[in-house]
Amino acid sequence: MSLSSSSCTRSRTAPHHSLSLSPSLPLLATRPPSLPHTQQPSPLSSMSRVKETARAKRSITSKKSKKAPRAASGVKHARRWRPGTVALREVKKFQRSVDLLIQRAPFQRLVREIAAAQKEGIRFSSSALLALQESTEAYVVSLLADTNLATVHARRVTIMPRDIQLALRLRGDRH
Repeated sequence: MSLSSSSCTRSRTAPHHSLSLSPSLPLLATRPPSLPHTQQPSPLSSMSRVKETARAKRSITSKKSKKAPRAASGVKHARRWRPGTVALREVKKFQRSVDLLIQRAPFQRLVREIAAAQKEGIRFSSSALLALQESTEAYVVSLLADTNLATVHARRVTIMPRDIQLALRLRGDRH
């Protein structure tokens, strides 16, 4: 390596590795001589050697670094639960409650529409509509319970129309 007063010249074995700098330009980054021309040094190469764990590798090459930076507005994102966790929580919540699951107004409109198709001028008391809604919900819940048993028997977890048809046929509701 030779230094002159007017310029700094560094020579290596390959001509594409030669670097010539004027004194006014600072040396920003250089590759160590052991690395090939196409390979860039890792950010951890200058640090002491530490065993890299899977977590450390994941944090270095995470997908978050590829995304655009978030605005620092201080808004906290909602927690993302694993699939099925919220569904199980909702099932437990609905099994504890004694409230009706179907909304009253749409159910009443449906009952009045069906009754009007049979005969004009039929009137319903609120307790009659409530009794109809209670019995309808009890029927649907028991039908879905039987459907779930048919699904589990078929070694599946997703209910399908054929499971509902089988439950109806076994109950005798459908010929």
